[in-house]
Amino acid sequence: MIGRGLARIGLYLLMSLIPLSAVQAEPILIAHRGASGERPEHTLAAYERAIDQGADFIEPDLVLTKDGVLVARHENEIGGTTDVADHPEFADRKTSKTIDGVAMTGWFTEDFTLAELRTLRARERLPDVRPANRRFDDLYPIATFEEILKLVRAKEAEAGRRIGLYPETKHPSYFASLGLPHQAALLDLLGRYGYQSEADPVFIQSFEVGNLKALRAASRLRLIQLVDAEGGPTDLPGTTYADMLTVQGLTDIATYADGLGPSAALIIAPEGPTALVGRAHDAGLQVHVWTLRMENIFLPAQYQRADDPQGRGDFASWVRAIAATGVDGVFSDFPGQAKAALESVR
Repeated sequence: MIGRGLARIGLYLLMSLIPLSAVQAEPILIAHRGASGERPEHTLAAYERAIDQGADFIEPDLVLTKDGVLVARHENEIGGTTDVADHPEFADRKTSKTIDGVAMTGWFTEDFTLAELRTLRARERLPDVRPANRRFDDLYPIATFEEILKLVRAKEAEAGRRIGLYPETKHPSYFASLGLPHQAALLDLLGRYGYQSEADPVFIQSFEVGNLKALRAASRLRLIQLVDAEGGPTDLPGTTYADMLTVQGLTDIATYADGLGPSAALIIAPEGPTALVGRAHDAGLQVHVWTLRMENIFLPAQYQRADDPQGRGDFASWVRAIAATGVDGVFSDFPGQAKAALESVR
């Protein structure tokens, strides 16, 4: 046992000395919420499958519990992704809230302790689109961020390669207003597991700006400013994402972030590729595009297939088209299939 432990320590030391560019080809492949096209998202099973399929990074969306623990959920409202509605003991927790200007009714992680959340089980978020995933409903608990870190460490030792982490802080201003800021808990956990500098395989992402600036002041870990084709950061109500994608806007982003996370619609418009990748690179920013999915409902018209029994389109061609724009990374719900498509053009 001692020999095996020393071997693992030696492996981590060796891997930490190898630049990421030497062991990971471009664009990097980020498993969006794990292999979420094949398992319920944000479960350890989804992350493990993504790692086994060769993903370079896994992406947990992080929200907080009432007692300040980071857990992986797409949103803090969990009525659609867990069996909470089947628990009569939590019936009185159902409530209505306004999160980032959007009114919603359901159950929210910040109203549960971790112990209470651990009694719930995860369910497929898109059952109509991914009915096959429903066979995994109610099998897996909600994962904590620390459990994800432990999984990554174990899989690194098993596979002999670095596995990156790409956490997103969800609704950071909202959680901070409740006295539950992401920053301290996130940086503390990452630090305890050895992630402390820009050389470590970590990107922290957010659609907001203020928390990224606060993270930059407190950490050397790499940061990504997420942007969409519409709207703007919740914490800057007078600013749109369009404003942020001008030459000056990208220059401003580069003062606190290392990269840009645009939606695919900002990279390839209906009329063809945009100039965003080049502008971002000129500003010194990496570009990691989200999210590439196989189903027709998520694909541009030219990549859809009407005759596929699973409702899937020409995913490989879509992945290759995005890669051809020069992006530095891609998010996908289907890391195995995306990896095969990327490898076909390398």
